[in-house]
Amino acid sequence: MGCAFAGNHVAARVAFDDGAGVLLAILMRSGGTLLVLAVLVLWQRQSLRLPPGAWRWQLLLGLLIATQSLCLYSAVARVPVALALLVANVFPILLALLTWALGGPRPSARTAALMGLILLGLVFVLDVPGRLASNASAGPEWLLGVALAFCAASVFACALWITDHKLPQVRGSVRSLLTIFIVFSSANLAGMTGALPGGLNLPASTTGWLALATLVVLYGTGFIVLFMSVPRLNMSRNAPVMNIEPLATLLMGWVVLDQMLSAGQVLGGVIVVTGIVLLTYRKTAHTPGAARPIAGIPKRN
Repeated sequence: MGCAFAGNHVAARVAFDDGAGVLLAILMRSGGTLLVLAVLVLWQRQSLRLPPGAWRWQLLLGLLIATQSLCLYSAVARVPVALALLVANVFPILLALLTWALGGPRPSARTAALMGLILLGLVFVLDVPGRLASNASAGPEWLLGVALAFCAASVFACALWITDHKLPQVRGSVRSLLTIFIVFSSANLAGMTGALPGGLNLPASTTGWLALATLVVLYGTGFIVLFMSVPRLNMSRNAPVMNIEPLATLLMGWVVLDQMLSAGQVLGGVIVVTGIVLLTYRKTAHTPGAARPIAGIPKRN
């Protein structure tokens, strides 16, 4: 699943380089996933009725995921894919801080130390030492790309907090369907109103269309398999393996796009991923089948 999500972002960059608009990519991937999820929910005969007071949180969740998709794809279009994914994957830090700020448990000393390790890795990922040594100024596209990736991490952390604290009683399949529907509707609305100029531009060649088709298949497959696996796996123990996505993106970006980070950036990427894995890892409690979450990182649904 991690490799599928990584391939989706690499395919998106191929499509963007061929002239495809960001909104077009979001529409295609959310539309394809929406169709499959709708069939699954209808087949399982799940009710779309939500508990009282849940609709506003479900709407906000969908809008946050739509924003995250737009920001991350926009970042991928401007900076190397692996760099965008590494910056966007700092969401566990933001989620821990958000949970603490909203009355949750204070991050432990171990969690705070790992946060510092991740931030140190990001310093190398963004090649801060190299830029300071060469006095090279970052271009506007680079700065905007990094800012968009961080924005994607921020809104995704908010979306996870809402999922954990405001919508835990909503069945995962229904929540996923409604979220994707809101993402699809938001992208349609943005396209019709012209809110994002060039967002619906078509690819210039067959390569771009094939890339769009590939990202639809990879994202849809990863999303649906993840949705089907959550009830069957102990995600509190197995979720950290999903952090293979940035490293898989680094390899795919080199093979497909000829994008290669420097040795220092690769080292920083390893530090970031290692820190995230340790941060999201949950130790098994003594009671069989029980899991104990890290302070500041709530258990995800």
